[in-house]
Amino acid sequence: MAKRNPYHQGPPAHNYDGVRFFNPGEPETDRTLRQLLRWKLAGAAAAWPKQVAVQRTVPDAQVNGLRVTMVGHSTLLIQAARLNILTDPVWSARASPLSFAGPRRVTAPGVAFDDLPRIDAVLLSHNHYDHLDVDTLKRLHERDAPLIVTPLGNDVIVRRHIRTAQVVSGDWGDRIGIGEGAEAHIVPANHWSSRRPSDRRMALWCGFMIRTPVGLIYFAGDSGYGSGRIFRNMRERYGRPDLALLPIGAYAPEWFMSAQHCDPDGAVQILLDLEARHALGIHWGTFQLTDEGRDEPARRLSAALADHGIEPARFRAAVPAMVWEG
Repeated sequence: MAKRNPYHQGPPAHNYDGVRFFNPGEPETDRTLRQLLRWKLAGAAAAWPKQVAVQRTVPDAQVNGLRVTMVGHSTLLIQAARLNILTDPVWSARASPLSFAGPRRVTAPGVAFDDLPRIDAVLLSHNHYDHLDVDTLKRLHERDAPLIVTPLGNDVIVRRHIRTAQVVSGDWGDRIGIGEGAEAHIVPANHWSSRRPSDRRMALWCGFMIRTPVGLIYFAGDSGYGSGRIFRNMRERYGRPDLALLPIGAYAPEWFMSAQHCDPDGAVQILLDLEARHALGIHWGTFQLTDEGRDEPARRLSAALADHGIEPARFRAAVPAMVWEG
């Protein structure tokens, strides 16, 4: 019997074979059990601290200009022209389907949940547990009922848990309005998806190009660098971002991770491909997902910037509660 996709039914397309999504012309992200065991049995994971202190911040209710506050990992509060947007919101203690196991939070959220302003829109890049956290989405829905924008298939996952959620899904290249004068463009990412072993690549993954009256912001979600083609194409299609939110962590061992996660050198190359005016390094230092040391991404980012002659202020490794003003 042919495999059935529980999240998305549609004809084959540029990034969909009729059952699973894929990254056209990019390195393969699927890994075998043998490769997984090779990684895990090597025992090369660095020791992380159990807790890193965070001095939380309290955001304003609205901002006329452009302000971005780092919450942690890939969760950021984007405030633009009086619109409040959250990316991949995770306030849970673990990035896991289980409350008692899985990657545990090392840094508290840089903004307490109760200190969040009213959220107008949530951008969900894909369904991995460190990005799509059902408990946090339920809290947001109960409080604010925000618009949720996500790539194909993830809308089904959200509605299974939040029946009345206001969810809009789309394919790479689609544009969705998220507020007065603002829109989210769903853009490619070199990644994959799954909530369980049997549904690998059955929901789409993406980044977002967020166009607002006060600036253009690129949120990469999770992505490997790959050929770099998707980033060069974004620059040509959408223009030069004022701010790029780029992943710099969860890359070791690189033989296993490079197709799906950027290291700091790859993130700097994305900055250059996009010609972004500024960037913040995300997806590091909150959950230990891979082998590198907690502070290694920030150190390697500094070295990569120096190698390219880029001023450190142009691309900073974001820490929880950090605020960037446009």
